[in-house]
Amino acid sequence: MIEGKRQKQIAGLLNEEMNQIFQRLGLNMIDGGMVSISAVKVTPDLLEARFYLSFFQVKDDEAALKKIEDRHHDIKKELAAKVRHQLRSIPVLKFFKDETLDHVFKMEELFKKIDDERKDKE
Repeated sequence: MIEGKRQKQIAGLLNEEMNQIFQRLGLNMIDGGMVSISAVKVTPDLLEARFYLSFFQVKDDEAALKKIEDRHHDIKKELAAKVRHQLRSIPVLKFFKDETLDHVFKMEELFKKIDDERKDKE
């Protein structure tokens, strides 16, 4: 499905504000690792915003995601205060683990393995 102009604008606004909120609430550093927002997708009806989080050197991704979800009320309250003049209603916030980095590392391992096998044959 093609993302509309308004969806992209709202996603950009939410991404920018949410990064600042994560820094203020100390959610960008969890368990000695770093948490960043890799993407924001807004539904066509603008009622739901999906935040895809990237975890770097975090020991337990699921526990970190739970910690963020536990602070959902504080996050939404701060976000509402920041964007109340730009949005009529605050979308429902949902957080997901972005597994893009995991796929990249798997692909790199596979390519390395293929390359090593090719070298062994030669």
